Amino acid sequence: MRMLRWSGLALLGTLTVLPLSAQERVDVATIERIKTEAMERSQVMDIMSWLTDVHGPRLTGSPITKAAGDWAIETMKGWGLENVHYEWWGPFGRGWVADHFHAMMTAPHPFQLIAYPAAWSVGTNGVATGDVVRIAIDSVADFDRLKGTLRGKWVMMDPVPTIEAHWQPLATRFTDDALAGMAAVQPPTQAQQAASRGGRGAFGGGPRGPNMAQLRTEFFVNEGVLGVLVPSTRDGGTLRAAATGNRNPDAPAAVPSIIVAGEHYGRISRLLEKQIPVTVEIDSRVRFTDGDLRSFNILGEIPGTDPALKDEVVMIGAHFDSWHMGTGATDNGAGSATMLEAMRILKALDLKPRRTIRIGLWTGEEQGLIGSRQYVAAHLASRDSTGLQTMPAWQKFQAYFNVDNGGGKIRGVFQQSNPEVAPIFEAWMQPFNAGGMQTLTITNTGGTDHLAFDGVGLPGFQFIQDPLEYGTRTHHTNMDVYERIQPDDMKWNSAVLAAFAWQAAQRDGQLPRKDAR
Repeated sequence: MRMLRWSGLALLGTLTVLPLSAQERVDVATIERIKTEAMERSQVMDIMSWLTDVHGPRLTGSPITKAAGDWAIETMKGWGLENVHYEWWGPFGRGWVADHFHAMMTAPHPFQLIAYPAAWSVGTNGVATGDVVRIAIDSVADFDRLKGTLRGKWVMMDPVPTIEAHWQPLATRFTDDALAGMAAVQPPTQAQQAASRGGRGAFGGGPRGPNMAQLRTEFFVNEGVLGVLVPSTRDGGTLRAAATGNRNPDAPAAVPSIIVAGEHYGRISRLLEKQIPVTVEIDSRVRFTDGDLRSFNILGEIPGTDPALKDEVVMIGAHFDSWHMGTGATDNGAGSATMLEAMRILKALDLKPRRTIRIGLWTGEEQGLIGSRQYVAAHLASRDSTGLQTMPAWQKFQAYFNVDNGGGKIRGVFQQSNPEVAPIFEAWMQPFNAGGMQTLTITNTGGTDHLAFDGVGLPGFQFIQDPLEYGTRTHHTNMDVYERIQPDDMKWNSAVLAAFAWQAAQRDGQLPRKDAR
């Protein structure tokens, strides 16, 4: 794919991009104003601090997530955005808060454990001190074998994770060759387009057959097991989040599920292999909030001004929720802060878009894109046994742009198997070419909220971002904190989102759509 490169010459007014699209016009003058506001008067890192330091983590359903939402709503109102409000959906399930946690190996030697409860895990009901045992449950017959042996014990079932040295840097940016490879990818087959999300399970160890997890849980409760220790899937003392199934208020009784750093899990396991008894004490005080089982999305907008187009909508968005171990900085405070800052920039410049520009901040993304899918089903379209069922707003929807790949610099756009947007996005990227945003890839990317829109035939896009430490250190971990955010990348991303929203709002025609069937 040929990449257009902007010469960097001072341009005034509106640029017509040739020859890729003789009709695609780029409002360079306004985009330069957007870039200046984003780079010289940025508030994005202050927004980040409010979302993470003050209102993090933001586990869906938790009181702190609602407090974060209240802050976001009042902030957007203060900027002058209109129609700012919560949109409630549900039921989602119980909220959950870890009020206090302590974990230590007390024998054979005192040793502080790096550990934390899985989300929605039950607590220990006081300090729970007991020996650790390693067991295997490979079939229902193992329940009879283990009966009467586990009372007052902490149980380990998973294998010790393999932890190797890091021979490559933890933080990386895309090389030119890597970006060229992405641009050269051929359209995926229908089978390859099937999106998949990682597991949300609680306990490891043993088969995942029908009801086996629940049978294990019932067995552990009846046998008086103190809880289950689960190894983190990250190293370097980093804990990667997991969840139990206890957010359902009708969930059966369970035992605590505690995630332990892989290195510490390994030490305990090796001591047990040497027939050296290990005792741990864990105090996990958690709180379920059952008052309101719903969750929410947050919406706000800059109304359109063109009488013929003002009812059409350009939407930018990101998921607002996070996991519970860090403060939800790279996943996805960065995306939420980028969207909020983009809206602030557009409002601060007193721009008057032809179409309405709307922000959507979703919860429930980490549990399966629930918030964004609820929004799409309520306002735009849904699918049933007869196919796609659209609403009037579906026809008037221009595009949705999403950020959820950490805080790394935006380098391009995933086209989501829509080849017809290529010349348009190439034009829109031109003012950002010199800074490294030059890549389009036909590739689909999954696992986040643009899929809710793409799934009903609407233009929904995610951006290519430099990885930084997202996949090596921060994603879903206790190290997902403010310090892992790069301020200059965040400023850049805010400018890109504001510019794309503006271009989409000002364009004469709608963006091309894929076949919605």
